[in-house]
Amino acid sequence: MPRITFATVVKLLIASFLVGLLLALFDITPREVMAWGRELIRDIAADFWGWVSWALSYILLGAVVVLPVWAVFYLLKALRRRS
Repeated sequence: MPRITFATVVKLLIASFLVGLLLALFDITPREVMAWGRELIRDIAADFWGWVSWALSYILLGAVVVLPVWAVFYLLKALRRRS
């Protein structure tokens, strides 16, 4: 694991200062950034569960046809092996 040196800390402080200066230039507050992050995570989770719900409905719809057909072929194959 890499060590955190004094130079790394100084670079992080300078980068934080410059990004903070840029955000202040656009009148963006830390509270707004945190709210945006929360909304982003919430939207990603909602989209994910929306896609899961969408996919599951099609999987179940297909399973209504595929599983009985598979079961018939499986049973026919098992019966052929016995004879």
